Amino acid sequence: MGPALVLAQTLTEPAACSRPVYLTFDTGHMGTAPLIAQVLQRHKVPVTFFAAHEKTQQGDGSLGEHWADWWRARGAEGHAFASHTWDHAHWRADLDGPGDVRFRIRPSAGQQAGQNLQWSAPQYCDNLRQAANRLQALTGQTPLPLFRAPGGKTSARLLQAARQCGYAHVGWADAGFLGDELPSERYSNAHLLHKALQNIRPGDILMAHLGIWSRQDPWAPAVLEPLIVGLKARGLCFATLREHPQYRDWVRQHPLQLAQPNPPHVTQPALRP
Repeated sequence: MGPALVLAQTLTEPAACSRPVYLTFDTGHMGTAPLIAQVLQRHKVPVTFFAAHEKTQQGDGSLGEHWADWWRARGAEGHAFASHTWDHAHWRADLDGPGDVRFRIRPSAGQQAGQNLQWSAPQYCDNLRQAANRLQALTGQTPLPLFRAPGGKTSARLLQAARQCGYAHVGWADAGFLGDELPSERYSNAHLLHKALQNIRPGDILMAHLGIWSRQDPWAPAVLEPLIVGLKARGLCFATLREHPQYRDWVRQHPLQLAQPNPPHVTQPALRP
């Protein structure tokens, strides 16, 4: 049995997790991604990654070739993956008018970043699917039939359109907003850690990022590691959204039908925890 398989089985063992929380990461500038991966490996914590093709500190975007090996290693470790839209496309409004359902969308990545666009429901679904296809090609894992809208901004129409093309939306618990995108001069790491450890409860979905441009004092891994240790000390454990009671039936009943990926090429075996 190879080391990657051993690690994947360790991370995704559901019987050991009776009071779970669900740690999720959205993509960002990726500057803290290697350190976050080390913390997750060290503490055997499975997470769900929501990925868009965002601008990064190094390389050609968060789902580009520069970060391909990083994603392949996370796939070998047994984490779960889902779409965050390809262009980090923010919903701004529903648009009334004749014809198909349409939305005002403002991407923050890609060639049309910063522009106010009008997308049909199929166009939005195509953007969800583009990120999912790339994740599958990188990780060798079929992404979950879930998505997270950038900023968590949605409407009832948008959610219905996404569900019709196979994607259920995932937000986060109030206590699960870990605050890594807040300005560090007003919200110190110590404050964010204390608040999270005090308020998080079993069943909560937690949300952070793989690097945030707006925060000067990086949240990860400074807060991430003591948060994991502290939550485990309270008797909590970690699981992916594949096991979440609100989503597990949807995940089982609506597998994504994506192009078959090429077998992932991992240049090194995954590190043992």
